[in-house]
Formats: sequence, structure tokens, C-alpha cells
Amino acid sequence: MAILNRGKIRNIISLGPLFLLYILSVTELNFNHILYLDFFTFNIKAMLVYFWTLKYPQVMGTGHIFLASLINDVVVGLPLGTTPLTFLILALVATYIRNATISPSMTSDWISFIPAISFSYLINFIIITKFSSLSILYLELLRNAFFTFLFFPIFHYFLSIYLKKIEVNA
Repeated sequence: MAILNRGKIRNIISLGPLFLLYILSVTELNFNHILYLDFFTFNIKAMLVYFWTLKYPQVMGTGHIFLASLINDVVVGLPLGTTPLTFLILALVATYIRNATISPSMTSDWISFIPAISFSYLINFIIITKFSSLSILYLELLRNAFFTFLFFPIFHYFLSIYLKKIEVNA
């Protein structure tokens, strides 16, 4: 009986990033508002989607990514489908990199994150400008993409530690 309970706890712990993605999507919780750092805006959800699709895709499937980002669109007030398309592009690039890379490393993940985040933000920008009347601050969007790219190695480090804990306990 204790072995069965330990397996359930392991499964719940391995779903932590998925729970975090849903929590961040529903609450629109952002560390920028908590720390009062308006200049350092970055997209934690994009880093989560890219990392977990790249390293451990069994946890965060495309259906969950689509649903969580659709919820995010409703909460934020963006046109429906903007964030899902953005995050699914990130997941697509991560899947391609996972299949094409022979020996993955943090550096190759970080370098491959550049076109992924650039293309996904470009699609996000095009959809918002063409299909809505929302105004976009170009500098803010560029700053968000830059700091998301810049902070990716830090999140990669912590998420890799979490992934090792999950794999050791499995």
C-alpha cells in the first residue's frame, strides 16, 4: 500500500510544471508585478513550454499547452487563439530540436530558443495587429522577448534540477 501511495505522489510531483502552467495562465501571475520590476519583463510560460516540450514532453502535451494558453487569452483579453498559436509554435520548434539534436546541452537549447521565441513573438505580433484593435508597444514586446531569452539559462538550470529529481525518484 505504501508503494502505491509513493507512486501517486511521484506522479503528482512530476506534473508540477503542468500545474504551474495552468496557475500562471489562470491568475496571470507575473514576477514582474510581485518584485515591482517593470523593466525586466519576461515570459515564464514560454520558457516552461519550451523547456518541458524539449526535455520531457510526456508531462506537457500540446493539448495542455493549447488549453492553458486559451485560458490565458480569456483572462488577459487577447483575441482567442493568439497565445495558443504562439505557444504551439514554441512547442513545434522544441520538438524539432529534440529530434534533430544528437547531444543536447544548455547552450544548444539556449541558441535554439532564439529563433523559437523570435518566430513565436512575430506571429503573436502579426495576429494582434491584423485581427484586433489592441495597441502594442513595440519596445515592450522587444524587451519582453530579450529578457525571456536572457533569463532562459537561469530557468533552464532550476528546471533541470527539478527534472533530475523527478527522474531519480522514478
